[in-house]
Amino acid sequence: MSASAAAPEAAHVVCAFAVTRTPPDGAALAAVTGHEEGGPLRVLRAGDLYLVVQDVPAALFDERALAERLNRPDDLERCARAHHRGVEAAAGRGPVVPLPMATLYRGDRSAERAVTARRAVLDALLDRLRGRREWAVKVHGAESASKAGARADVRAGNGPGPAPGGRAYLSRVSARRREGQDARGKALAEAEAVDAELRRYAVAATRHRPQSERLTGRRAPQLLNAAYLVEDAECAAFTRALDRVTARGRYPAVEVGASGPWIPYSFARWDEERDGEQEEEQEQEEEREVVRA
Repeated sequence: MSASAAAPEAAHVVCAFAVTRTPPDGAALAAVTGHEEGGPLRVLRAGDLYLVVQDVPAALFDERALAERLNRPDDLERCARAHHRGVEAAAGRGPVVPLPMATLYRGDRSAERAVTARRAVLDALLDRLRGRREWAVKVHGAESASKAGARADVRAGNGPGPAPGGRAYLSRVSARRREGQDARGKALAEAEAVDAELRRYAVAATRHRPQSERLTGRRAPQLLNAAYLVEDAECAAFTRALDRVTARGRYPAVEVGASGPWIPYSFARWDEERDGEQEEEQEQEEEREVVRA
């Protein structure tokens, strides 16, 4: 999350959504609602680039208030969806560089200066993203394997039931451990094979940290959380590859899920100063999952 602190006396701060070379049609922009608490979406010009923004109440979007709101699941979802609406509005006529959710500035001049200072980076990103979209792919261990593992735990004495004892018990526990290691190794190998096949049809790919059970709602572990940047001309080939990797029996140890095409959030890191900030990048990915759900 990126924010510039607003002066205490300011009634509003500027929330920025995305940068583009081709600002959206005014009527189309007016039809989009950003954050419910703010004013209408509008466009700022910074040289030959444009920034889609919204005035929002400083009292609700200062650092403390925003942190509290984003810790509440319902408010996080509302903020993430509002941000995505703003980014989509900015993309009405051409490629955009989406900004991190809750990118705030003291005023218009601060926002314009931020864009102007990074013009070279933004120009390069807009060139790179033109005619390309993002696909999100998540690979989990097969649910059937997880259930089989749970049954094996019971047989080995790690679940409800009569407690076994002695050498036979230790032997079963050891066998179960080896079985689990073998199953995970097979699932990881299949996840890597899925990734290798999909990368053949993408111009770039990146991996996000696998999500926890709390976020996925699944017992089976997430083994791969990847994003692929795909040329519009290669979209059909990529979706055929997705059909192959999700075909029944092709990779029995895993389950593959995909969504897209999306605006390429994962490939639009515009602020070079954020390089290496793994936790912040993961926060942004988890916020996007609210929109993709």
